[in-house]
This record gives sequence, structure tokens and C-alpha cells, in this order.
Amino acid sequence: MDSCAITDRGCVRKGNQDACFIHRDDGRETALLLVCDGMGGHNAGNVASSLAATVFAGEVREGLPNARVTGAVRELLDGALRTANSAVYELSRADESCRGMGTTMVAAVVMGKDATFMNVGDSRGYLLSGGVLRQVTRDHSVVQDMVERGEITREQSRTHPRKNLITRAVGTSYDVEADFFALRLKEGDRILLCSDGLSNVVTDAEITETLSFAKDTATACGLLMETALERGAPDNVTVALLSV
Repeated sequence: MDSCAITDRGCVRKGNQDACFIHRDDGRETALLLVCDGMGGHNAGNVASSLAATVFAGEVREGLPNARVTGAVRELLDGALRTANSAVYELSRADESCRGMGTTMVAAVVMGKDATFMNVGDSRGYLLSGGVLRQVTRDHSVVQDMVERGEITREQSRTHPRKNLITRAVGTSYDVEADFFALRLKEGDRILLCSDGLSNVVTDAEITETLSFAKDTATACGLLMETALERGAPDNVTVALLSV
């Protein structure tokens, strides 16, 4: 396996409210990728994303050896999500400066050739397989709901004034619900997780070209980030990539 994760505050924002994490155990052929995009006034978004990422990653890393034996990856991810949600929610209630904070979360666990994706919000998980890119996760957003109702096209959703309104987040309420997706991987497949700071300014066609022709994950991540920054990167940009 080969992996890389990078994050940048972009060209407009004063701080970076994204967080990312990668853990690999090549001996056991397991990996965890995680991207969070925080929201909240002042530094609360940064607090939410960092706390959620730290708690979630810790729970998953601790449980991965047992999940490999039992096959209970989805249950492990769901439990880790709920623990992370509680941590963010309780802090937002206890600290006035963090009131109302929350974060998106997208994660992927790889065990051999089996991958499980999980997402809350509009940070995305993609799979490049055989030169074809597909978005594995579904955005929990107002504009995605509008697309599915036929009110706007997918292309129109990229510039819609309500594109930043999400319908689910970690830490904004007592409970949280995620979507899960199970995939079977092939040799050479690439898993990409990203915040909307990338997907809002770099097209699927451009992501496909970069992932297809970059020899390693560090090069691919660097090129994707470079493209986002060249476009003015109005939001924080985070990319996590794994090749199997």
C-alpha cells in the first residue's frame, strides 16, 4: 500500500478547520483514512474537527485487530462515530465559545481487498478503479437533495448559493447517523477522501486524470492541491489518498 494526506487553509480562509488522519498496518494489510471539515465561529470548527478526528481514529485503531477477526468493521466505525459525536456535542454544551460547532466526517477502512466507507456531511469518498472514478459516498447536503428531486442538475449544484448547507454533521446534536458503503478492491485501485474545498473547485474529470497518471500518492495529492490553489481555493482543502 501507498498513502498520503495533505491539508491547506486555502487562499481565503485565515485558519484551517479541516483535519485528516491516515493509519496503515502493512503487515496486517489494514488501513484507516479519515477527513473532517469543521464548522463553527472563531476556532470552534477547528476544535470540532480535531476532537472528532482524534477520538474517532483512536477508537478505530484500538478496535481494528478484533474487527479483522469478527468482520464487524461497520459496527466498529459506527461505535467510534458515536463516541466522537458525544465528545464534540458535550464540549459544545460545556464551552460557550464552542456552542453550535460540528464537523463533517468521511472515513474508509481497508482490510486486504475489502473496503468500508462511512460519511456524515459533504466530505467525500471516491474510488478510482480501472481508470474510472466514482463517488462512493452521498453528500448530506441541501443541494444533493435538490439534485435527487430533479430540481437542479449535478453541474448546477457546483455553483448553487446553498451548496455549503449540510443536512447532517458530527457533534451538532445528541445522536448522529452515518451512511456506510462496502466495496471489494482490486490491485491498483485508489481511494480518495476529500473535503469540499477540493470537490467544489476540481472536477471529477480532473481528479480522474490526476489519480490515473500520477505514479505515487504523494505526487497525486500534491497535484490535486496545486490545482485547487490555482483556482483560488476559497475554502480549506484536504486530500487523503491510498493506493492498494
